[in-house]
Amino acid sequence: MNGERILAPDSVLGTDSHTPMINGLGVVGWGVGGIEALAAMLGYPIEFNTPPVIGLHLSGALSKQVTATDLTLTITSRLREYGVVGKFVEVYGEGVANLRLEDRAMIANMTPESGATITYFPVDVQTLNYLRLTGRNASKVGLVEAYFKTQHLFRENTAAPPIYDDIVEVDLTQIEPVLAGPKRPFDLIPVKKTSKAFPTSLVNASGHHGFGLSKEDVEKTFPIHIHSEDFELTHGAVILAAITSCTNTSNPSVLLGAGLLAKNAVKKGLIVKPFVKTSLTPGSLVVDSYLTKSGLLPYLAKLGFQIAGHGCATCIGNSGPLPESINNAVNKGLIASAVISGNRNFEGRIHKSVKACYLGSPLLVIAYAIAGTINIDFDITPIGIDQDGEQVFLADIFPDEKEIQKLLHAIDGKLYNQIYEQGLNRNEKWQHLKRENSTLFHWDTTSSYLLEPPFVVDFFDNDKDIRAARVLALLGDSITTDHISPAGKIPTNSDTATYLHSLGCDPTDLNTYGARRGNHEAMVRGTFSNPRLKNKLAHGKDGGFTTCLLNSEIMTIYEASQTYQRENIPLIIIAGKQYGTGSSRDWAAKGPFLLGVRAVIAEGYERIHRSNLVMMGILPLQFMEGENADSLGIDGTEFFTISGMKKLHHPGQIVPVEVRSTDGKTRTFHTTARLDTPMEVIYLHHGGILPTMFKDFITRTSS
Repeated sequence: MNGERILAPDSVLGTDSHTPMINGLGVVGWGVGGIEALAAMLGYPIEFNTPPVIGLHLSGALSKQVTATDLTLTITSRLREYGVVGKFVEVYGEGVANLRLEDRAMIANMTPESGATITYFPVDVQTLNYLRLTGRNASKVGLVEAYFKTQHLFRENTAAPPIYDDIVEVDLTQIEPVLAGPKRPFDLIPVKKTSKAFPTSLVNASGHHGFGLSKEDVEKTFPIHIHSEDFELTHGAVILAAITSCTNTSNPSVLLGAGLLAKNAVKKGLIVKPFVKTSLTPGSLVVDSYLTKSGLLPYLAKLGFQIAGHGCATCIGNSGPLPESINNAVNKGLIASAVISGNRNFEGRIHKSVKACYLGSPLLVIAYAIAGTINIDFDITPIGIDQDGEQVFLADIFPDEKEIQKLLHAIDGKLYNQIYEQGLNRNEKWQHLKRENSTLFHWDTTSSYLLEPPFVVDFFDNDKDIRAARVLALLGDSITTDHISPAGKIPTNSDTATYLHSLGCDPTDLNTYGARRGNHEAMVRGTFSNPRLKNKLAHGKDGGFTTCLLNSEIMTIYEASQTYQRENIPLIIIAGKQYGTGSSRDWAAKGPFLLGVRAVIAEGYERIHRSNLVMMGILPLQFMEGENADSLGIDGTEFFTISGMKKLHHPGQIVPVEVRSTDGKTRTFHTTARLDTPMEVIYLHHGGILPTMFKDFITRTSS
């Protein structure tokens, strides 16, 4: 800097919820909304309240047949149970020394699922080992070691533990193989109890843990015909099994373990059930290299786990179509399952036909694909029959830890250097993209993918009170950004499909919402369209539907919003706890903004989504402790008035909300404005962060 070499601890703000993976490397970093990051790029501060710091104390060491995935899911569940939303977590204790950096990165990568802001691992010997492994030169590694030791930031096993606001204890010796599901990534199920937990979930009331089937429905079977074979599927049949890019590709131990399990299975003559759709989509080309070098890739491919691409696929709903006979079975009531090694399994995210989705290690993904059902006890039920007609149990093909370690030691820095030194140069299409030599982007008005967005010129006047607002959706707990922001394949019968057809788009090439996220007209039509969304105003109809209170008709949420907006009627969303969990999706705030949503009233918010709402000029209000829509007698048909908008001057102010029932009776309840910093108050009054920036720009250029 200015010709002088300066050393400082690194930090990262990323526009993705996977950003905290960098905590595993000893770098403080977390995800923010893309809107927030844009502001930081243009010189605006990102403010946050000084967080409590929770110490996560790890003791002991993992047992055999327990993977880093099992540890990661267990820690995620424990932290969510404790309550770490908005908090920093730092990991310490003698158990940390036994974790490779890739193990740490997996744990840190699940930070959004626990609700924390960061899950931090201080720099230590394992950090230096990883730098060497991934091809950093010796002088760089030496500099890192010298700097962190000089600054007393280097973790030593013998050092006294820091002082924390509170401590969460995890004994690694008590960790066991687990799954997380069937609808949330922090609902833990020991693998040995899955065969009891799944049947219980079938009859549990429909919610986060159940499907609400009757006794008669539980006993149903579903015949399918696939690949010239007939099968009789029962509830829990695995129809998707995916080793995904999200969590596991930071850790060769579980991928090599999966490869060894596949090798052992193939040698026994085991196959994946024909009705299971399989895929392997690593996040890095390095995975291809070490799986090829180890000789394990052919065995994975033999079981159907060929490399299908690199990056997000099944985990974000891009698994492609399932056979029509399976979709038909689901439509007739089959509770079909998926097992994936990703971060998130929220309802409707993976595939519309998957109702029960479980997170597990890549080894368990393969095991359940071979078994063909989630409803199995691997200890007493064989996973299959070998070529000699003998029963094979999971324990018979589970790899030995020594085998995995031997293959891990064969990976060296040359592998990483060979892959990454080529960078983008390996992609000829990228190299030959045409671009205009201009400082401004040239908008193609005929494009169905990229349209100039309206967010700079359209924004709410938040100095005016919100009067006689109607409820667009009345929602429960754990509404995720997957419920709000559209993702996956665009359905052919959706409002978005109708819009794209009007542009002349080929009905067979609607593509995905992810591909069309540069088209706000496509995205707003898909907002709140998740097929598993339960809006109490839709009277039992799942998906993106609501009752338009102007005419009492049930219609899509997009159609209802258009009806309200034509009448200049403001809209609100009412929800329960943990509103906005999951991915840090801007469209979970942009979409509601375009739908005309002025405010959200919820029992609690996840950090990134709450911030994104403010950045779009949407007021996040929180019910007072112990209150919610039910306790206040709110059914969603009322008129809501939020007064005193102009008087919002400080973070955390109390805001009264007047409720007028359809019979004319009025009452008032109080909420807390979740404007958590002084800057957020300013952003809200200006209608969001983009209007704020442009007002400042106009002021500067005109003075």
